Amino acid sequence: MHVPPTLAEDVLDAPLRVQFEAFLAEHRAGIRAALDGLSEEEARRSLVPSATTLLGLVKHATFVEKVWFDEAVTCRSRAEIGIPATPHESFLLDEADTVESVRLAHEQACEASRRATASLGLDDVLRGNRRGPLPLRWVYLHMLRELAQHCGHADILREQVLAERQRS
Repeated sequence: MHVPPTLAEDVLDAPLRVQFEAFLAEHRAGIRAALDGLSEEEARRSLVPSATTLLGLVKHATFVEKVWFDEAVTCRSRAEIGIPATPHESFLLDEADTVESVRLAHEQACEASRRATASLGLDDVLRGNRRGPLPLRWVYLHMLRELAQHCGHADILREQVLAERQRS
């Protein structure tokens, strides 16, 4: 498996593509790390009124990978890919979802994303997104924004889960 450098500081003078991929790798790993050391119950714990849980955030991150690097690149429909029709649905957990299965699905989606974009340039246009044609550069920036937001959500939820653990 090819994984780009994972520390942004390691790519200060690297080409822009390498920088994008290093930042994406950091954030992809960061969202999965939110599940480290949690029980299944803790990962599923609902602490906010929405469907957002730590396990749901990682499941949603898998959905996002498939939207931006499968649907947008291949022009296949969400139904063909086997993902929910809406972002809201992507947070919903079923009984088969476990920390291990959701983490593995995310790792596999990220590897598929890297393969899907390996031959593309930053200015290559992806035609399968609902917004219309978009350059890969914009998609990388959007993914960084999305992952950064969700890593922040995960940090807060994880802090709450661990605080509850300490009180018990």
